[in-house]
Amino acid sequence: MKKNSLLGESMLLLAAFIWGIAFVAQRIGGDLIGSFTFNAVRSFIGGLTLLPIIFFTRDKNKRKPDSEKRNRKQLLLGGTLCGCLLFVACNLQQLGLVHSTASKAGFLTALYIIIVPIIGIFLKKRPGITLWISILIALFGIYLLCATDGFNIAPADTLFMLCALVFSVHILVIDYFSPLVDGVQLSCIQFLVCGFLSSIAMFVVETPDISSILKAWIPLLYTGVLSCGVAYTFQILGQKRVNPIIASLLMSMESVFSALGGWIILGESLTKRELSGCLLLFIAIILAQIPVNVKKTSSKLSQEKYS
Repeated sequence: MKKNSLLGESMLLLAAFIWGIAFVAQRIGGDLIGSFTFNAVRSFIGGLTLLPIIFFTRDKNKRKPDSEKRNRKQLLLGGTLCGCLLFVACNLQQLGLVHSTASKAGFLTALYIIIVPIIGIFLKKRPGITLWISILIALFGIYLLCATDGFNIAPADTLFMLCALVFSVHILVIDYFSPLVDGVQLSCIQFLVCGFLSSIAMFVVETPDISSILKAWIPLLYTGVLSCGVAYTFQILGQKRVNPIIASLLMSMESVFSALGGWIILGESLTKRELSGCLLLFIAIILAQIPVNVKKTSSKLSQEKYS
């Protein structure tokens, strides 16, 4: 059990690192091609990357005939729902990165760690006092980070906050379906769905150009193979093995890695006010994961989220 937990924690931490650096790749790619084009190509790359894995492990994943049909329906439903949510979240994020920094994107996207328990209120899961404190700290952190001109928050920052909201729902959907279906197949389907929807938006809103896409091959390969194919699959597999409280904390480290990546690779800098906002957001994210009452881990991840 401990070995499985350690494996899951390692997967989630590595996923957080890959996602953090992916903000830098997305920032570079966004300067070369349109947001929908970028997400369409990288999503298809991510889905195609997983096909060989599915092919070589298909014998291990065979189920009894009576459960095969039901499993297929759950897989298609879960993959489609995850893909639709991923389409909305990733494109909100990519559109915001065109006019903002990787550091801001990382910290504001990580707000899903706080939003998930808030959603639990509507699911009749009573939050603890630490959650309310973390919300107040997070709101003040957002003000310091984003509202640099009075109470005016930039449109890009609003996109990141909406992105965090959609990612929160995405996490809950994964928590529900990941114990029921094969994680790699679920991940593959969600990327193909996301790529398909992004392709439609690409041809409607943008004018894709092959030469521009080829210029962005490095960020596309990184975000396609590593961010999509590897990291999101690690998220699904990792959440099967780790208590969601620990899983959420590990995944929130992407905000730190994005800030470091933006500083080291892109030379981005934050003012003292913005750094204070980032620090408060990170404190709020950690505080939101501290349970008031320690209970036995439930087998259902969706229930554990709000304990």
